[in-house]
Amino acid sequence: MYKLAVFDIDGTLIDSERTGVESLIVTVRQLLGKEISYEESYRSFGIPSSVVPALYGYEDTSHFARVWEDNYIALSGLIVPFPGVFEMLADVKAFGLRTGIVTSRSRMEFGMDPLIGRMLPFLDVCICSEDSEKHKPEPEPLIECIKRINEKYPGEFIGCSETLYLGDTMHDYLCAKGAGCDFALADWKGKGWQNIEAKYKFDNARTVLDILRGKVQPRQI
Repeated sequence: MYKLAVFDIDGTLIDSERTGVESLIVTVRQLLGKEISYEESYRSFGIPSSVVPALYGYEDTSHFARVWEDNYIALSGLIVPFPGVFEMLADVKAFGLRTGIVTSRSRMEFGMDPLIGRMLPFLDVCICSEDSEKHKPEPEPLIECIKRINEKYPGEFIGCSETLYLGDTMHDYLCAKGAGCDFALADWKGKGWQNIEAKYKFDNARTVLDILRGKVQPRQI
């Protein structure tokens, strides 16, 4: 039985794909004068935004970040929570589990999102890009989350094997694998396993609760 459920945000709790991807397309067009496809932009989805400018050969990372942030805000009306996630988080807490967030978002990106603000009462620890030297797909941010949970609640030690990380990308899976945690793949849009060796897969909030309660058989890999 798991004692800690740790969630990614984008693509797992919040459907921000179109906003993130299309705002990057606009930013690259404005700053580099070239067009990138939706698929190419999507490959940057889920990694720290501070890393992205170098992928396109743009040296002024601060300027790139400011322009991208402006474009992201302009398209933020496209962002919606996945169905039932607020109720699911409340139920996970009511079930007695500890909860956390491990995201590639910066603290600023994390703090400016009103949807995340509504989730905070149900979250024990939140790890953003500034909270670890290395980032997903490295295991360090997830290990840091577990460490802070144990520091916050010293009377109840939680190990990596008692932690389930829920995310939607290969970066998330590799982070969980490196930390020694089980992984559940968010598949809200029916993309399938995507060659990710996740132990579980879910496409609705109720299945998350069933996984955490031990009611879902793990995938045989």
